[in-house]
Amino acid sequence: MTAWDIKPQGVQGQLKKVSTHAGDLEKALNAMVTAMSEAATHAGTAVPGSAASLPVAGPVAVGAEPLSHPTLGPVAAALGTYVTERKPQLKSMAERIQAAVVGAATATSEYVEGDLDTAKRAQDAAKSVRLDVLKDIRAGK
Repeated sequence: MTAWDIKPQGVQGQLKKVSTHAGDLEKALNAMVTAMSEAATHAGTAVPGSAASLPVAGPVAVGAEPLSHPTLGPVAAALGTYVTERKPQLKSMAERIQAAVVGAATATSEYVEGDLDTAKRAQDAAKSVRLDVLKDIRAGK
């Protein structure tokens, strides 16, 4: 890749848009997790009244959680499993967004400085979602 034609102001404008959308996505995901947690809390159980919690006796340190916890019902368990199963995909999505933004910003910065080799390394690291490499490049290693 010997000839690039990057317009840094255009890249900056696009990165601002992506950052705005990434922030919106973060808010939506946080709202989803909050809503699912509330749904799990209010879904109830499949056991009658007093059997819905398992009382555990014993001393509890000041400020510690109580030893007794309510029994989870099938809906709460299913929601918990869903969130646990989706966690890798959500993490991957966040890492890809971060790699794209950091990679584009770093590659553009290196392009402006005239270091096309480092710019290409940043671009390649972004493509392969190598956040460790991008952090090293940004730190000047």
